[in-house]
Amino acid sequence: MKITPTVLQLFFACAMSHVLVSCQHPSKEQDLESTKSDLYFLSSDDMMGRETGTEGEKKASEFIAKRFADLGLLPKGDSASWFQSFSFKPHPPVQMHGDGDSTKMGMAIVKEINGRNVIGLLDNKKDDYIIIGAHYDHLGMGDENSLHSGEKAIHNGADDNASGVSALMLLIDDLKKEPLNFNVLFMAFSGEEKGLWGSNYFCDHPTIDLSKVKYMLNMDMVGRMKEDSSLAVYGVGTSPIWPETLKKTNSDSLRIITAESGIGPSDHTSFYLEDLPVLHFFTGQHEDYHKPGDDPEKINFDGILLVEDFIVRIVKETNGIEEIAFTTTKDEDQDSTPNFKVTLGVIPDYLFDGQGMRIDGVREERPAHNAGIIKGDIVISMGEHMVTDMKTYMSGLGVFSPGDTTAVTIIRDKSEMTLDVIWD
Repeated sequence: MKITPTVLQLFFACAMSHVLVSCQHPSKEQDLESTKSDLYFLSSDDMMGRETGTEGEKKASEFIAKRFADLGLLPKGDSASWFQSFSFKPHPPVQMHGDGDSTKMGMAIVKEINGRNVIGLLDNKKDDYIIIGAHYDHLGMGDENSLHSGEKAIHNGADDNASGVSALMLLIDDLKKEPLNFNVLFMAFSGEEKGLWGSNYFCDHPTIDLSKVKYMLNMDMVGRMKEDSSLAVYGVGTSPIWPETLKKTNSDSLRIITAESGIGPSDHTSFYLEDLPVLHFFTGQHEDYHKPGDDPEKINFDGILLVEDFIVRIVKETNGIEEIAFTTTKDEDQDSTPNFKVTLGVIPDYLFDGQGMRIDGVREERPAHNAGIIKGDIVISMGEHMVTDMKTYMSGLGVFSPGDTTAVTIIRDKSEMTLDVIWD
């Protein structure tokens, strides 16, 4: 066959087209490499645990701002910078007296803490916005929220929440290629571990018009996806579109565990309280939560990519919806929270949707550990109190007092067994 100039031109055009497509759509290997690079940097010892108000937090925020810039976002913090600064003064410590009474010590000894959010805008020249966020702060050397009982050590927070920030970077890279009908505000919050400080501050001092925000998506601890591909998605009751949207976009056959409430212990709560639809993504609790062992070597990077791909599909699915309605959810009244004096000393498996309360971790020298309860056991009763889910487990704890001995029935390897628990 004679090769004509036209055929050659077509060949080279196709070859160049293939190269361009390859450049525009990074392979899974490239995504993994990028995600690992971001996560390992943020959870390295050099960051000293990224506690709000520390040098480690500042280093992490500067890294995130540079990544935002490299990915093509525009700064949308204070005065056209990448950062939104905030200050909080924690509650004073409580001093106990010999008679059991207590008083708050003077505020003069409590130092003000200065933190900053990192905010970047994907400007699609549209009127509306969505917000996608993840907190980047953690516990430093082990602040008041640490569950570590040994000597002080760096809490690197690889899952909590370098995983969410690394997924945020992937989302920027993917969504900037989509013809979206809204702008996207990407936010890395600080102060989450202190009490949602950064997201609360942003909602009180927004750098965009919140009335033009369609919804907010939050990623917190998305780095430990289990073998069954479980993913918790909270806030599905905050808009009538969410249940069907999740069903349509779950093409990876993720095992989705949903909860309706817009209230939870992460930054989406701040936006729900501004009457915005929210979704919160979470791959589950583990024994390294708020401990020095939350290191990057334990991260499921393929799982992060699955979460990020799922969120991309959700954003694309909502792209053609002009109005996204907000609905309030039925949230547990804080005053009705069970008042209990004891704990079992376990980490519940929040992704378990069967009968009972499955245990995802057991703390040493606590009642469960001392009784012989192990990870994977499913608690189905405590004394005469039946346990069918997390709510009944929590309410059951209100029945017991320190020093009580209770027969706790569990399921282990499909068999029932009863163990005596001494509460402390």
